[in-house]
Amino acid sequence: MSTIGIIGAGNMGSALIRGLLQAGTIEAEMIRVFDIDPARVLALKKEFGIRMVQQIGETIGSERSILVLAVKPQIMTGVLDSIAERIHERLVVISIAAGISTSFILSRLKRPARIIRAMPNAAAMVCSSATALCKAGTANDGDIEMALSLFSAIGHAVAVEEKMMNVVTALSASGPGYLFVMMEALTDAGVRMGLDRQTSRELTVQMVKGAAVMATSDNTPFGELKDRITSPGGTTLAGLQVMERAGFRGIIMDAVEAATHRADELAPKE
Repeated sequence: MSTIGIIGAGNMGSALIRGLLQAGTIEAEMIRVFDIDPARVLALKKEFGIRMVQQIGETIGSERSILVLAVKPQIMTGVLDSIAERIHERLVVISIAAGISTSFILSRLKRPARIIRAMPNAAAMVCSSATALCKAGTANDGDIEMALSLFSAIGHAVAVEEKMMNVVTALSASGPGYLFVMMEALTDAGVRMGLDRQTSRELTVQMVKGAAVMATSDNTPFGELKDRITSPGGTTLAGLQVMERAGFRGIIMDAVEAATHRADELAPKE
């Protein structure tokens, strides 16, 4: 590839730039960035040495190149209309805007295009994102492999069918929000039972990190991992019993279902 253009220098755009450069995937001078707030791009230029462009169309290279649309869904229509005339067959367009379908993107571009849709999450800011991707238009298997490699620089990336993208949004993109509420509740519970807040918070954070490491060490089912720390008549079982009585599993499943439906509702009409 000759260049990577990025439209949008917010949290996700900045996280992708940081991850790509830290991973050594691309040289800073090959990254062209545009944002309606020039101060954001200037900050990235000072920190990383990326190229700052003044016009949105300047993010698009003339040769084999990538264009990342890291903008809010509300302004995607305007962005697509602004770049439509510059789209060419050697350009791969990657959208990370939640709820924006590839068919909507193609309808606004009004021409054949190689489209990748990606859904990272907030952990991209610490290079620990869970990202799902799908391809559409004239994108081929090589394009999706390239995109998987690109997003692996900021965490873990998997390919899914597009019909599953709103489920991904509800599960892994919104999921950190659910976990933070649970972590806050666990911290409060420790305080309620006598721990000071800082200690309770530190133990909660490390517990979640440790559990994630256990889960990623192999493909052991979650139920089996739970059983390993659930002794007969022990403390874990006493706590689990309360969670089961409250319908904890059902609450979590209902939350993901509600978020999926909301993602469906937010999708713009084509």
